[in-house]
Amino acid sequence: MTDSIMSKAATMEIPINSNGDTGTLPEDDSLEQAAKLQWSLDEKVGSSRGTRDLQQVMVSGPNLNETSIVSGGYGGTAEGIIPTSSIKGSNMHHSSSNSSMMAEEATRGVAVEKLETVKKWGLNTYKCTKQMISERFGRGSRTVDLELEAQIEVLRDTKRKYENVLRLARALTNHFYNMVQTQHALGDTFADLSQKSPELRDEFGYNAETQKLLCKNGETLLGAINFFVSSINTLVNKTMEDTLMTIKMYENARLEFDAYRSDLEELSMGPRDAAAMARIDAAQQQYQVQKDKYERLRSDVIIKLKFLEENKVKVMHKQLLLFHNAISAYFAGNQQQLEQTLKQFNIKLRPPGADKPSWLEEQ
Repeated sequence: MTDSIMSKAATMEIPINSNGDTGTLPEDDSLEQAAKLQWSLDEKVGSSRGTRDLQQVMVSGPNLNETSIVSGGYGGTAEGIIPTSSIKGSNMHHSSSNSSMMAEEATRGVAVEKLETVKKWGLNTYKCTKQMISERFGRGSRTVDLELEAQIEVLRDTKRKYENVLRLARALTNHFYNMVQTQHALGDTFADLSQKSPELRDEFGYNAETQKLLCKNGETLLGAINFFVSSINTLVNKTMEDTLMTIKMYENARLEFDAYRSDLEELSMGPRDAAAMARIDAAQQQYQVQKDKYERLRSDVIIKLKFLEENKVKVMHKQLLLFHNAISAYFAGNQQQLEQTLKQFNIKLRPPGADKPSWLEEQ
């Protein structure tokens, strides 16, 4: 037992530095110190305090954070020593290499995906351009829906005419606004002269009142015309334009459908070997996809044209009635009928000087 304790204690006393080399004491000095330790242990073998100290020395082993892996035995050379720090560094380098390889693979995957997208886009553009040129020169066939195309042409013609009505209505609004402003200024001038010209006070007074009345009725008529212009603008530049955008998408889908249809027809007329059959199957799938897209957009256009026609009739019926009643009442001098017309169509006029909100409204 004493020999075992001596060997363990001697092993504990061998100094080991951070790089795994032995201490500065030679091997013989280490053995001599071990012998001295055995003699001191023999002297204190009966002492419980010495036993506790020895157990504490035996339990407290070397610091594992500073140990190294030694391949040789006791007294061996330091050639087989592998520092633990080099093992950690190797693992970190290996994980860093794996991370860089994974990042490189992800980048390569994104690049391949983008390349495939550009390739498909280029092929589709080539087919559509080829189909368009063939149609313009009368060499290729195109899918024609005579009834639908006639409705589309009517819509485009209607939009051009409504745009002209909108342009003229805006011009009328600008001219009439300038006339009302002139009448307002003229009425103020007449009223001022009525105060400064006693001999013509009544005459200037009559004309001042007339111009003020015309100015008031003119502002009421401007409210009706502005409402008319706003409604026509919404109909032309929003409702009709939305339908025309769907028509444009439908026409593009029709061109793509015909391009892939022509491509499938050309492949079907060629040889029937294994490679050709594979190309025909791929072309058949693309043709079916384009056909479904074309038919879906065609259905959307038909529905939107129907709803647009109903909405157009409803809006124009109301706006034309408003425009007629307001113009007739104004030029007939019927102020009551003019005001009643605005109430009928729920048009509220802004009071004079209400172009900008007050400071209280802005809070």
